[in-house]
Amino acid sequence: MTEIHEIESVAARLGLPFRGEIDDAHADPSLLARLPLSFARESLLLPLREKDGVIVVASGNPANLLAIDELRGVFGKPLEIIASPPEVVLAAINRLYTRGSGSAEEVVAELEGEDLSTIASELSEPKDLLELTDEAPVIRLLNSILFEAVKERASDIHIEPYERELEVRFRIDGILCKMLAPPKVVQDALVSRVKIMAGLNIAEKRLPQDGRIRVIVAGRDVDIRVSIIPTTHGERVVLRLLDKERGGITMAELGLPSAAAGAMERLLTRTSGIILVTGPTGSGKSTTLYAALNRLNSPEKNIITIEDPVEYQLKGVGQIHVNPKIDLTFANGLRSILRQDPDIIMVGEIRDSETAEIAMQASLTGHLVLSTLHTNDSSSAITRLIDMGIEPFMVASSLSAVLAQRLVRVICPHCREEYVPEKEYPGVTLPARLFRGRGCDACFGHGTRGRTGIYELLPMDQEICSMIVRRVPAGAIKEYALSKGMKTMREDGLEKAAQGITTIEEVLRVTQEEYADLSL
Repeated sequence: MTEIHEIESVAARLGLPFRGEIDDAHADPSLLARLPLSFARESLLLPLREKDGVIVVASGNPANLLAIDELRGVFGKPLEIIASPPEVVLAAINRLYTRGSGSAEEVVAELEGEDLSTIASELSEPKDLLELTDEAPVIRLLNSILFEAVKERASDIHIEPYERELEVRFRIDGILCKMLAPPKVVQDALVSRVKIMAGLNIAEKRLPQDGRIRVIVAGRDVDIRVSIIPTTHGERVVLRLLDKERGGITMAELGLPSAAAGAMERLLTRTSGIILVTGPTGSGKSTTLYAALNRLNSPEKNIITIEDPVEYQLKGVGQIHVNPKIDLTFANGLRSILRQDPDIIMVGEIRDSETAEIAMQASLTGHLVLSTLHTNDSSSAITRLIDMGIEPFMVASSLSAVLAQRLVRVICPHCREEYVPEKEYPGVTLPARLFRGRGCDACFGHGTRGRTGIYELLPMDQEICSMIVRRVPAGAIKEYALSKGMKTMREDGLEKAAQGITTIEEVLRVTQEEYADLSL
């Protein structure tokens, strides 16, 4: 708010109009083409349109008269300056220059006739991919693939070699989509470029390799985990994109139902106990833990995590990366954390009985512990811990709650439509009206864009603790919890489908493990 007041006062002093937001819908891309991105960012000047021979320009620093004079010289026309907050101008610059960048398909078209044997060396400092327009075609091809993946919110990029072709696929909202088919001849050069950026051995083609790349795309800092494996027709590359902006998600953005959200808020105020988040790989467990840490993070708390790997860096939180090669396992790291006087501990995953036992003991000795476990529903987590060798009395004493979750795709807001359901699903009561996406350019014809969670929260009470000690089966514990008002993941999903957030098919798809007798 202080910066906005400052820019407003500067605008008033110079007699300039002030705008808190920039509407870039009518911006003229031909003006941007004449101005380098680096100059626009450094000077915080964004030419928007031409009106009666005058160039309308948004400025985040209207007092920088030297830069304004330079811009006037570029266009050779008078300027009309509109003052805006610096962060607003910078965001608009990134959005507008993004639109004008060349696509991966355009770069592929330029590859014919190029010498593909020369690969440039690794950049010493990460540069914004929007600025790298004068590199060799293979380098620009990889840059364009990375850029489009970030723009389309892809979580993974697959570069897959086959006998006579090369295919690039993106995983968007959990579903793989074919995006590009570069010529087979660029395969080795493209993989070599990935290896150079990740600091891997470009001569090694017989063994799997793992690495990491850091890039900046339209001002956004993105970490990329690289996995390369040898296959029959060449090396296969999978790039996992970790957009650091996603690490700042809040509890309110998770999509927890109101009752579960209130219960989680109360659970996170405790000073001891263990809260488990369960679900299969790719169900958003880590995102939920990061949201909880963001909620808990404060100068008064000492928070330490041990993860494999550290996906997002959180300011004020000590984060340890597991490294089995030097015997830095979850269990060993957790022992060291306990000597660091922590208030809150986050364990990326409980994989073995040793880690589970140390985490349980930590939760009993005045530490709030957050962790994840691979189970299908909330009550199964209790059975899993006991199967690991943890004594039932310790599980009952230390466990505060189990949150089971899945991710469902959200209906695209651009093509959402209401319809009357005709198909029936056994055991499912449908509302009179549901929603679906027709499919449009914004969602690649899928009808969905983005994902949200469906949840099942099982808080411990005295009766459940007694059932755990008596080794009552997970099914009986779940039945008791349901009688006390627990909402299952499917029930939460059906409510979201009725609200038009997701589709009924999507809810049934991700919850069918718990209802194996359902015929979809």
